[in-house]
Amino acid sequence: MSFRKEKILSLKTNTALSFVAGESEETLNDLFAEILQNGVHGFCFSLYEEGQKPGDLISEAQVRRRMEILQPHTQWVRSFSCTEGNEFIPKVAKEMGIKTLVGAWLGKDDEINQREIAGLIHLAKEGFVDIAAVGNEVMYRKDLTEDELIDFMQKVKAEIPAIPMGYVDAYYEFSHRPRITERCDVILCNCYPFWEACPFENSLDYMKQMYEQAKAAGNGKQVIITETGWPSQGEDLRGAVPSYQSARDYFINTQLWSSQENIPVFYFSSFDESWKVGAEGIVGAYWGIWDKTEKLKF
Repeated sequence: MSFRKEKILSLKTNTALSFVAGESEETLNDLFAEILQNGVHGFCFSLYEEGQKPGDLISEAQVRRRMEILQPHTQWVRSFSCTEGNEFIPKVAKEMGIKTLVGAWLGKDDEINQREIAGLIHLAKEGFVDIAAVGNEVMYRKDLTEDELIDFMQKVKAEIPAIPMGYVDAYYEFSHRPRITERCDVILCNCYPFWEACPFENSLDYMKQMYEQAKAAGNGKQVIITETGWPSQGEDLRGAVPSYQSARDYFINTQLWSSQENIPVFYFSSFDESWKVGAEGIVGAYWGIWDKTEKLKF
């Protein structure tokens, strides 16, 4: 076995807080490539090309092209909506042998919410949904009340009782909202050390703490990390600094920890999406493992 292969093997079995600390660029680039080649648990599916944004109608052909890029590298994909072309994501994924976590996007518009819920139920009954996510960060945004969200969750569960169902939000919301947590079959939590201004050097340890908080709130239910990632460019958030190296190394740390502890993780995100600049600043456009032209970054 070569020195570099020995080094990669030692990193993959390391239990340190940061797997990548002190390693050479060559070793880390090799390890990134090996992890991606072997495949990860899941990716969040980035739907929109340059010039597109939520609300635009997206074709099945576009979904299929991007799914073909992801197929060799992931077991699962996560979608965020069931309308405007997002409904093609689970259909195409299942054709390609990829499992699906399918989300209904809920907000303040009840007409849209009803379409999303109907779309999720329809996709599930057609066999395209392995896990159903009813809403994403609705409590965080304060778009609905707890009672309104619970009503949607109960409606979905009544229609598709055999499919695991949950709600996606920041890890701490499951501690703060036990009524919602109680109705989840699985705990679907977002864990972002970056957005809490955590320096990269402490980010893996911090993500572990986030996970443990959600796990404690779940009281024995399975916990899935539905989003985590690190941006490669953009504005600093106090101690959290976007960079090429940190984005690569956060991906490596996340995947090695996920594999070692058998924790399902959906990495955010697959492709860079420029439309996110409007909501998050420049940093919002650079969370992908592939860039906006579908070229692998690292």
